[in-house]
Amino acid sequence: MTQNLLDLDAEALHTWFAELGEKPFRARQVLRWLHRNGEADFNAMTDLAKSLREKLLAKATVIPPAIVSDKLSDDGTRKFLFDVGGGNAIETVFIPEDDRGTLCVSTQAGCALDCAFCSTGKQGFNRNLTVAEIIGQLWQVNRLLGADPKGERTISNVVLMGMGEPLANFDNAVAALKLMLDDNAYGLSRRRVTVSTSGLVPAMDRLRDECPVALAVSLHAPSDALRDQLVPINQKYPIAELMAACCRYLDKAPRDFVTFEYVMLDGINDSDAHARELLAATRDVPCKFNLIPFNPFPGSPFGRSRAERVRRFAEVLMQAGIVTTTRKTRGDDIDAACGQLAGQVRDKTRRTAAIPIHEVRV
Repeated sequence: MTQNLLDLDAEALHTWFAELGEKPFRARQVLRWLHRNGEADFNAMTDLAKSLREKLLAKATVIPPAIVSDKLSDDGTRKFLFDVGGGNAIETVFIPEDDRGTLCVSTQAGCALDCAFCSTGKQGFNRNLTVAEIIGQLWQVNRLLGADPKGERTISNVVLMGMGEPLANFDNAVAALKLMLDDNAYGLSRRRVTVSTSGLVPAMDRLRDECPVALAVSLHAPSDALRDQLVPINQKYPIAELMAACCRYLDKAPRDFVTFEYVMLDGINDSDAHARELLAATRDVPCKFNLIPFNPFPGSPFGRSRAERVRRFAEVLMQAGIVTTTRKTRGDDIDAACGQLAGQVRDKTRRTAAIPIHEVRV
């Protein structure tokens, strides 16, 4: 059986090469060819001995998920649809900005957490993505986009904010993160790689210890009563427990704050009173807020908060000295905006209602 080398982070690749009887520096060479150069052809890895290339041809493969569609928004956002087999597809979004290019990566085919305002959750859940399927999104898009006019990689930032809950696929997500950070692979700064979680507290602690990167928490409500409805995992890890985990995370985080993501739902969580309650709930956590105008999708019962309401909500937070931004809606003409990623998931029944919260693994 051949080994897909995209499934291996640096440590695993070294172990695999050792099993082949090869020296560790050979693993580093191949890691650079694979990820820094985006090379899939072993014969093109010209600084490898011919005997090693022959060995790789016999025992290894490089198989990323295949791109089946590539849509370009009027604002420059690009949404890629990847085939991950078994009737499932996932979505990945590239967001270009003046000072950076951000790739939004998926970690699961669907999502079991079923947040009330998220299109991905409404598609149900089929399975976790493999390391090759997670890092393969970056590998494929990196090759496609190439370098910017300055000769630097077009993708400067990666966020695990696509389809799925990254920390519910912990081992594979962390292996992919380690490749993103490895100087022989993508060499991204920990400050430029962000994991977004709905609040799986034990996995947040593990991430802090094993691979601390920038952290974003999908909060979306200032009270347990409301968050229980909008983000059902809150029934297992309520806000006070989540805030304590955020404080613990900052002990090792590359940034000195946590970003709280907060989708603005008309008449649901967007009043001045909600903003003041939010300040009280997060008062012990060094943080900033990213307000997200709700992006509608078919069948959703929610509406987007009016611009003036969002502005006033942000004003309440900023008057308290909290850095607050409002996310620009990008790619909504191709359903690539926050909360709209749906892909195609074969099994549309495995949601939080069908998977009791106490059974969500981390």
